Order: sequence, then structure tokens, then C-alpha cells
Amino acid sequence: MLFQDRFEAGRLLAAKLSRFANRPDVVVLALPRGGVPVGFEVAKALNVPLDVFVVRKLGLPGNEEFAIGAFASGGIRVLNEDVVQALGIPPEVSDAIAAKEPRELERREHEYRDGRPPIDVRGRTVILVDDGLATGSSMQLLLWPSDRNNLRKS
Repeated sequence: MLFQDRFEAGRLLAAKLSRFANRPDVVVLALPRGGVPVGFEVAKALNVPLDVFVVRKLGLPGNEEFAIGAFASGGIRVLNEDVVQALGIPPEVSDAIAAKEPRELERREHEYRDGRPPIDVRGRTVILVDDGLATGSSMQLLLWPSDRNNLRKS
């Protein structure tokens, strides 16, 4: 499906999620950058809070756009073990890639939130919004550990 822009996509998505409108237990988390305009429209239409969920891709050295995993707040790190094994990437290389991410993650969270603390999502229904998936590495962070094995790419 093609959209005029991310704002239109957000409005159309919000229409599909209308059952979550005006509920105090619902929050929208948007992945910067592309997911933020989509999430903004969803949160606005549903009249629920909006926050960011910052995830950093762990790129392959020499080809950083190729994700071998992802990193998120709280030291959460997911590696695509199939890719790591197939490419023969030793643990010290993936550790070195991940070592620089906590500072950048913190910097971006502070910048996107303008110094505000994150919204507490415990016990709430979270609507996670992005503008698309490439490798799916960042989305794996959001699955419960038991569900990660059930992730399928389409």
C-alpha cells in the first residue's frame, strides 16, 4: 500500500486502531526517525501519550547498513546469529560494534525527549509504530524471549 506521506499513513493506521482511543492504559511508542510522524498521528487521533523507543542497528563493519543485530535501552542486544555465524564474525567484533551504542542511544533518547523521562509502559497496552522493516533486527528486541524464535520475515 502506498501513502502520500508518513502523516497520512499514521492517520489511516489510527482509524484501524480506534478501539484504543481515549484509553488511559494505552501509549504509542514510535521508532525514530520515520516512525515518529506516523506515531504522532496515531497518538493524536487516539488521544493517548506518545514516546519514542530508540533502537540502534548494529551494522556489519565495512557495510554498516547491513544489520547483524540491534541495540536498545537497558543494554538489550540482539544478534542475528545466523548472519554472524555465516559471516564468521567473532564475538569480540560484535562486542566492539555494540560498545559504542549505549552513549549514542542515550544521546538520542535525551534529544528526542527534550530531557523528559520515558513514559512508564508497565501494565499498559503499547502500540509500537515504525515506518517499515528492513531486516527485522530491531523488531526482535520487542518480542518476548519465547516469541523470538517465532519471528518470520515476509
